[in-house]
Amino acid sequence: MNCSNVFLALVCALGSVSVVSAQSDSVPVLSLDQCIGIALSESPTIKVADMEVSRVDYSRKETLGQLLPSISFGASYNRTLAKQVMYMNMDGFGGMDSPDDEDQQSRAGLDRKASDGGIKVGLDNSYNAGFTASMPLIAPQLWQSMKLSDSQILRSVEQARSSRLELINQVKSAYYTLLLAEDSRRVINESYDMAKLNFDIYTKKHEAGAASDYDVLRTSVAMKNIEPELMQAEISIKQARLQLLILMGLDADFSFSTENGLSAYEETMYESALNQSRDYSRNSSLVLNSIDSSIARRNVNIQKAAWFPTLALSANYNWTSMSNGSPLRNFRWTPYSSIGLSLSFPIFEGGQRYSRLKQAKLQAAELVVQRENLRRSIDSQVTLAIDNINVNIKQIASCSESVREAERAHDIMQRSFEIGAASYLDLRDSELSLTRARLTRFQAIYNFLIAQSELELLLGNAPVDSYTASLNSLN
Repeated sequence: MNCSNVFLALVCALGSVSVVSAQSDSVPVLSLDQCIGIALSESPTIKVADMEVSRVDYSRKETLGQLLPSISFGASYNRTLAKQVMYMNMDGFGGMDSPDDEDQQSRAGLDRKASDGGIKVGLDNSYNAGFTASMPLIAPQLWQSMKLSDSQILRSVEQARSSRLELINQVKSAYYTLLLAEDSRRVINESYDMAKLNFDIYTKKHEAGAASDYDVLRTSVAMKNIEPELMQAEISIKQARLQLLILMGLDADFSFSTENGLSAYEETMYESALNQSRDYSRNSSLVLNSIDSSIARRNVNIQKAAWFPTLALSANYNWTSMSNGSPLRNFRWTPYSSIGLSLSFPIFEGGQRYSRLKQAKLQAAELVVQRENLRRSIDSQVTLAIDNINVNIKQIASCSESVREAERAHDIMQRSFEIGAASYLDLRDSELSLTRARLTRFQAIYNFLIAQSELELLLGNAPVDSYTASLNSLN
């Protein structure tokens, strides 16, 4: 997809645009819902899943067509190179004797070549053209195949829904990772700014003779130690952005900005945690297992139907013509037609039908056993996901309190350092504690959002239509 075309489309569709004053470039601001909407619209994975639904639908129509009359037109031409000779044995007619009467002819004094002549039959050219039609009247296996095709369409639709659910989970994970990388860079930037400020202060003090070389070197080392963290944060942002663009089906050079940071999700996390559901009846794996079980039962019925007779109706209408000499002259077309019924009753096939029936029954039984094991596994995963959400909520509350205390401690240490009541080491220690507290808090929010997204995938209750509407409604 051309990046400039996508950019113009998104600017028109999204409506929310932020202007970067330094370069005067318009960069769209994409929310999480809008990113998911774009991914559902542009992702090749979703397009392939939708194509598969269409393919299975055409396969069903193909099966349906077997119940309808089949009409075909055919034509043939034959040129006789050596005509067939017919001999007739008729008592009392000379020259028509059979070659078996050779002894009798010899006693009668007749020449065999003269008396053994046959009658050549047929003409040089023969033409045949016409229509043939057939239609099944009683076809038990074909009827069961129609029901099987309906189940296969349902399976393809569910697989397409499963692909959408997986994509939504992946886009959320990539978007949250990008927010975490941006928030981490922001925190590290603040730590770097504080270290640079201290370095500038000690540099000026050193120039004024109020600080030693060691103080300048110490603050310089502290500032430069943060620079690799800044570069790593930039790399993390680039990687997360590229991953998100790949999932959205956009070019790698497409520019956009996120709508908000991780802190914005903290306001609604308690409400969403209280309204968590444990209903995993819409889990895609369970639904697919149910459809597969239905397909297996249909296969059993198809194999049973192989024991029943079939009845077909056939009809034809043809024209024939025969002539001697040139194949392009002396046409004499004569029409003829017929209609008939064909009954087929299977009696014995070496035990093949019985073996196929047993295979189908065993496959259906396997799916029943797999469903029970799958249900237990999903139930355990849902319980674990809910536990992770609750643990992360407690951790976020603890980290938020820790950040507030670290900010107060840093403010106290900053004022103490300014009046000379605290050393630089004390100040630097408070800065590091504040940075770690902020990073830990963002990591806890990220873990909560990831656990919530995983639970949504397990339950299979992601609002797919609303994500698509979030993009279309802004058009």
